Amino acid sequence: MDIRDHIRQIPDFPKPGILFYDIATLLAHADAWSVTMNRMARAVQAYRPDILAGIESRGFLVAAPLALKLGLGFIMVRKKGKLPGATMRHTYALEYGSDTIEIQSDALARGQRVVVLDDLLATGGTMAASIRLIRSAGAEVSGAACIIELTSLKGRQRLDVPFTALTAYQA
Repeated sequence: MDIRDHIRQIPDFPKPGILFYDIATLLAHADAWSVTMNRMARAVQAYRPDILAGIESRGFLVAAPLALKLGLGFIMVRKKGKLPGATMRHTYALEYGSDTIEIQSDALARGQRVVVLDDLLATGGTMAASIRLIRSAGAEVSGAACIIELTSLKGRQRLDVPFTALTAYQA
């Protein structure tokens, strides 16, 4: 099965000139979603994770069911102010300004092997920031994965861990 047949492309979203790759149509197709999760499970198992981290918000849709499938725990990487309790944060530069992501302070144990997941890798800024944040908690990031990679944006080059994408587009 070609999962690309189930990924809708929406031009000019969220702003003019952007082509949005929408996984909602993939999620809505039971067989295609099952194939996607099976392929992602094989890819992620190679990194021997103890726990999976999903990046807000579509990364949760990838990481949570995958964690269940693999018998692993799952943590959330969220934007500042969205998690209850004590948090650890990392602020990183954007093209214009900055953003801050957080994890709960007690989410990871020192030395745990983590795989970071999202639906799509574009410029790699949020994925790279998530890796740095998880390392600051004392965990080891053994790999990262996404369903979709936009290869022309060269996000993979910003990552210093092994990375897998199930499909790629030139953006």
